[in-house]
Amino acid sequence: MTEEEMYATYKGVYLPKVVHSSESLKYYEEFSFRPDDILIVTYPKSGTTWMQEIVPLIMSQGDPELVDTVPNWDRVPWLEETRACNLNLDQRPSPRVFITHFQYNMMSTGFFKVKPRVIYVMRNPRDVFTSYFHFSGMASYLVTPGTQTEFLHKFLDGKAIFGSWFDHVKGWMSAAEQQHIMYISYEEMILDLEASVTRIAQFLDTPLDSEMKRKIAERCVFKNMKKNKMSNYSLVPSEFMDPNVSEFLRKGKGYCRRLEESSNCSRGGLL
Repeated sequence: MTEEEMYATYKGVYLPKVVHSSESLKYYEEFSFRPDDILIVTYPKSGTTWMQEIVPLIMSQGDPELVDTVPNWDRVPWLEETRACNLNLDQRPSPRVFITHFQYNMMSTGFFKVKPRVIYVMRNPRDVFTSYFHFSGMASYLVTPGTQTEFLHKFLDGKAIFGSWFDHVKGWMSAAEQQHIMYISYEEMILDLEASVTRIAQFLDTPLDSEMKRKIAERCVFKNMKKNKMSNYSLVPSEFMDPNVSEFLRKGKGYCRRLEESSNCSRGGLL
């Protein structure tokens, strides 16, 4: 099936119709943010699942109950997806944690008025592309990617869901008011996850002692997080995501890690 058949166009970008109804988009547009809300923002395949594990563990002072018992799409839901309409998000106690893949210019009036805290995660586009290609092959609600070359043209032209990686990063990096936004990269987390946990906890005004930081980082190392059935998408029916085509959580490696394995990778130039 084609993009026109499987995707809706919203504010100039493609969204998969299966999980983005007109009702859910209206719900998002009218959503009432609170100043202490925490919004994780990512382009697809840029560390979304990772942050859905890390942030709840920080907010709970390392208590694993939530991440062990609640699927990540409910513990840190997408505000733009149909499921958000049924989660009674307005009744959740503060601070609430949400996620979105939307570009900066797609954010709602309520977001710009209230200015909740934002954690923006970036990832090297080489790795985003590779991960996105495999994901598109295993998710039935996405257009079949074709060859890598064919999908590369779509990716570069912004014809994948949620639009252009370049527009996404540029928009959020150029946000008018950045004092409530924390920027972090996937590669930074790979190089030193404990230091990244420390940075995130400081941004969220959540003090953690050294031992707790170490425990959270150890739990969220990719190989350990991948074992959590509440995070690895193994609970999703195979007709929506076929694990025989590709695992949802594949390797969890970044461009700088590969360079580091063969030489030395500095913290600069991550993108």
